[in-house]
This record gives sequence, structure tokens and C-alpha cells, in this order.
Amino acid sequence: MNTAEKLRVAVLFGGRSGEHEVSLVSAMNVIQNLDRSRFEIVPIGIDKQGSWFLGDDVFNKELKAPAVLRLQRDAERMLFNPELIVQSRPTGLAALASTEMTTQRLFDVIFPVIHGPLCEDGTIQGLLELAEVPYVGCGVLSSSVSMDKDVSKRLIRDAGIAVPSYLVIKRGQWDKNPEHYCDLVKQQLTYPVFVKPANTGSSVGVHKVKNHENLIAAIQDAFIYDTKVTVEQGLDVIEIEVAVLESLEAGADPIISVPGEIRPSAQHEFYSYASKYMDENGAELLIPAPISDTLQQTIRGMAKDIFQALECEGMARVDLFIERSTHKIYFNEVNTIPGFTTISMYPKLMAASGISYTELLTHLVMLATQRHTRKAKLSREYVAV
Repeated sequence: MNTAEKLRVAVLFGGRSGEHEVSLVSAMNVIQNLDRSRFEIVPIGIDKQGSWFLGDDVFNKELKAPAVLRLQRDAERMLFNPELIVQSRPTGLAALASTEMTTQRLFDVIFPVIHGPLCEDGTIQGLLELAEVPYVGCGVLSSSVSMDKDVSKRLIRDAGIAVPSYLVIKRGQWDKNPEHYCDLVKQQLTYPVFVKPANTGSSVGVHKVKNHENLIAAIQDAFIYDTKVTVEQGLDVIEIEVAVLESLEAGADPIISVPGEIRPSAQHEFYSYASKYMDENGAELLIPAPISDTLQQTIRGMAKDIFQALECEGMARVDLFIERSTHKIYFNEVNTIPGFTTISMYPKLMAASGISYTELLTHLVMLATQRHTRKAKLSREYVAV
């Protein structure tokens, strides 16, 4: 395949969430593993203030590279303006361009590798839909509902899948009457409980609370990251993760990986941000999970049902709990832009299921272009018959 035939893949990284640094590591791994015989890579970074920068692709000439990407702050700033989007091919693929680049295609498809709010929650996806730019991963609806720990649990519960008991607290409600919600936790749940911002990932702002005295501080800290907080019942569980990948065959069932188990080390009581990214020995990843064949099959079927119930597309990592005493399976959450670092479970689970990192990335890019082609055929105007 010559250069003219290659798809230009813009790897979008950084972002304004608390997972900015994780995104830089994930994006570096994506860039290193994209198939250079099929794709050209265009790194685009978003800093913590929301400014877009065109990155310097350090891999074009040599494969040696730093461990993470860094934003090129002296590079040309990219402002996303629909008026600057030009049609570059008969297929309708769009290119994001600056005023100096209105006749040159910059990219064919975006690969978002931005974790957390203001990307994984459907915001970037909505922007790209408006601009008619193909992108990898879930669409606006599934990104938004999957990111929200409350809304996703309600949908999964309606689908007949168990979720741990939990309470929801909005910022305004808490400011008005914090004692009321502390009493509700005491009445409806038992300690330990987990306090979580409703719309973050990587365990940002998550606290395991073992007694009533520490509840207020945990809730107040969670409100730093979101305006809605969940307080969830703590259970004695095995933590299970499953990678799900949409099939390239339209209408076919998604590809479900073998389940993997997360075992936090003794220094970490749960799979926290620190155990994931700050401690090399923070957790043990067991692939496949050491559970019975029956449980494995049940879990894989449940992961497929969850992927479909939340209208997911492209990819998602489904996180589940197995209660140790009963073997009852509970839904925990879904991650629609899972980590792509060297320790991340999603690519590891897919590799253990027969799909290499490079094959996985190619598959995801092809899914993005397929979806864009299908949606481009939809009518945007209504003509009465």
C-alpha cells in the first residue's frame, strides 16, 4: 500500500479530565502499535485548558520514542470550527484544517484516546458527529450513558442484571442537607461503602469508607470531580473485566474476550488510581480469570448483553463483580474508551483471545469508517410524500 492509499488516523489525546496523564500514556501505545503499512498517524493533543494542538509525529523516521506523548505547545494551535472542515474525498470523509490548510486533507478518521469527562462521555463524539468526521468507538448515546455510573446501572438493572445497592446525591441536594443523605446511607447501606463521582474513570475521586465518621469527607472530595455522586454498597467480591469488540460483520454478535481478574495488592484495599498507575506492583492481572468454565461462560454472555443494552459500538470494557460467598454476578461499570497502556486490561484481554494489539487497532479503525459510510447514506431532510 503506498502513501496515497493510506488512511490518515488522527490520535486524539490529553483532554481536560483528571485522567489527562493516563491518556498520554495510552495514546503513545496506540501510536506505536498502529499498522504503519496501512495508516499514517497524526497526533492531536488537547491541553487541560481545552486548546487543541497538532502534535509532532516522532515515529515517522524512527520507532524509538519517549514513554508518553507531550503536547507541542509551540505548534500551530488547532481550533475546531465547522467552517474549516473541507470535503476531501468522494466518499465524504472530512478533514479538520486550519485556515492555511483548506486544500489539504489532514486526516480521515479520529481515534480518541481521551479518558474521562469531556471526551468519553459523548462530548467529543457529538462534536465529531456534527462535523461528519469518522471516529473510533462508541457513539454519543452509549458514551454518555455508559460514563454515568447511575444511569448505566439503571439501564442494566432494567435489563435484568443485578447491580449493587447504591444511593445518588446531587451537589445541590448535598449542600442543602448533608445530614439527610448521611442518614440515608446509614439506613439503606452497611459499611464499607464506596463513594464515587458519577462521571469519572480510573477510580479518580473514589473512596472506600469503612465508618460513618469518614463519610462526609469522602463525599465532599468526590464532589470536586462531579456534580453527582454515588454511594455504593461494598461487597466481598472478585473483580472481573471483559473486553468486548464489535464485529466487522454487520449484525453479527460482538467478539467477547476471556474474562480477566484484578487482584489489588495488600497495600491497596481496592483497584484505586494509585494501584493502577502509581505502583508497579499495585495489582495482579490474571488472564484468564481462575474461575470455573460455567462462570466464564455466564460472564461472557452477560458482557455481551450489557454491551448491547447500552447500545455500545466499537469497543467497551465491561467490569463485573462475583460475590465470593454466593457467586452472584453484579454489574459494576462500562468503560467505552478503556486504557491502552502497557498494563491495561482491554488490549491484554484481546491478545489472550487471539487478537493482537495491532490487529485490534486496525479492526477499530475499520469499524469507524464502516459506521461513517452507513450513516452518510441517511437522509438529513424530510420530504412529505
